[in-house]
Amino acid sequence: MALDADVIVIGAGLAGLVATAELADAGRKVILLDQEPAASLGGQAHWSFGGLFLVDSPEQRRMRIRDSHELAWQDWLGTAGFDRPEDAWPRRWAEAYVAFAAGEKRSWLHRQGVRFFPVVGWAERGGLSATGPGNSVPRFHITWGTGPGLVAPFAARVRAAAARGLVDLRFRHRVTGLAATAGAVDTVTGEVLVPSQVARGEASSREVAGSFELRAQAVIVTSGGIGGNHELVRKAWPARLGTPPQKLLSGVPAHVDGLMLDIAGAAGGHLINGDRMWHYTEGIENWDPIWPKHGIRILPGPSSLWLDARGRRLPVPLFPGFDTLGTLEHIMTTGHEYTWFVLTQKIIEKEFALSGSEQNPDLTGKSVRGVLGRALPGATGPVEAFKRHGADFVVADSLAELVKGMNAKGGEDLIDEAELRREIEARDRELANPFSKDLQVTAIHGARRYLGDKLIRTATPHRLLDPKAGPLIAVRLNILTRKSLGGLETDLDSRVLRADGSPLEGVYAAGEAAGFGGGGVHGYRSLEGTFLGGCLFSGRAAGRAAARATA
Repeated sequence: MALDADVIVIGAGLAGLVATAELADAGRKVILLDQEPAASLGGQAHWSFGGLFLVDSPEQRRMRIRDSHELAWQDWLGTAGFDRPEDAWPRRWAEAYVAFAAGEKRSWLHRQGVRFFPVVGWAERGGLSATGPGNSVPRFHITWGTGPGLVAPFAARVRAAAARGLVDLRFRHRVTGLAATAGAVDTVTGEVLVPSQVARGEASSREVAGSFELRAQAVIVTSGGIGGNHELVRKAWPARLGTPPQKLLSGVPAHVDGLMLDIAGAAGGHLINGDRMWHYTEGIENWDPIWPKHGIRILPGPSSLWLDARGRRLPVPLFPGFDTLGTLEHIMTTGHEYTWFVLTQKIIEKEFALSGSEQNPDLTGKSVRGVLGRALPGATGPVEAFKRHGADFVVADSLAELVKGMNAKGGEDLIDEAELRREIEARDRELANPFSKDLQVTAIHGARRYLGDKLIRTATPHRLLDPKAGPLIAVRLNILTRKSLGGLETDLDSRVLRADGSPLEGVYAAGEAAGFGGGGVHGYRSLEGTFLGGCLFSGRAAGRAAARATA
């Protein structure tokens, strides 16, 4: 039977674009399939903040950050917590990825025109020991142009290859099966969906207009994870994180449905670490949603007081921005699925950022003037819009009024004003000195020793009940789905493996579908900036390996 292409790539997100670009550069003919319309080229990466994990970068050195491969690897191991037999390949992927992040990653991207915001962010700060989870130093490099700025060079390479006749872009093609000839997977079957003119990210029709069958020497699966499919999220939810939440917001569009994972599994691919997942605890309902249950994550600085639904402070070291999954695990033991930030106008102006390219028009639009405006008084426009319109925000001039609003939002009188006042006043007294026994206050002072935090991410320490810092603000925080940390097990050439460890001939996987490499390169937790980077690294590996195999 005649081949339709050398390689078929399933999924036109970042990993699929990178793999396709590498294949085309090697002269291979590629068919790139995606179930969504052309408007959604780039997938989830388009919506991202564009954060990338880099080690010992020029940006870090300019900010007086001393980083090294050894320190980054120490942080990765302490965060991943590899402890399973099936972590063999994920650990090897992690070693290779950290070396990539400390080596050619930045220069490779720089050659393609990618540039970075000069202030390096400090995500996932940890807060336990040197060998525990978290980043010891700031490593979160924001792409100039955010997610669209990172997608652009790879989309341009793919479109240029399409113009040369090497790439055939086929949107509205939903894969339903993989089949083999003589032991090697070489056939992709599926349904052609009706044309759709919906905007990027909006839910598109699943009406079927026809079917297709395509053949190639190799197939690369880059179809993403399960974050938009709450049924699958709850099914995979691990007991260590408690009972799955009844209410979940979606940090990704509905088409991130995970269906391709089972299709690849049915063809013989080994799925591992499905119980490892990455969901955020600082989700707020989008007042202007694009997809169903659309949530936005707050990227907080360290100063907000974090309370459970009853108004009790979360335990050390569960401060804003320190330990995502540790916080999630604790929340699910409290009997309620939501928490609260309590803060001031002074804090929201300096410390609140919103994840997502559309929530950062200055960075996404590469506006120097807009970015400089962040240093002026007042919160960013998108943050102020959420404060005015968001269903999760309470703004008040007094603590009594704030508590009344919080209890109204929660639907129960769970928060006692007197108890909360006692807690806040105790914290406020700790601010009379540059030292404190309150570890959150100590962490705030420590953050301001880093120039980047002092400039744009950490408010000057002040009393929450200081009228000059007001008004008071409370934000109800929900659980927000985001990433699958497990997936198809792959070797370092991105070849999908069978349960016995042998390659599933003809099949490769990259990006979230492969747990960002190996079936779970992050282990249990992420250091942040590593999801986009994992798509880049594994997509490149898959494209190059498939090109060699189809020579």
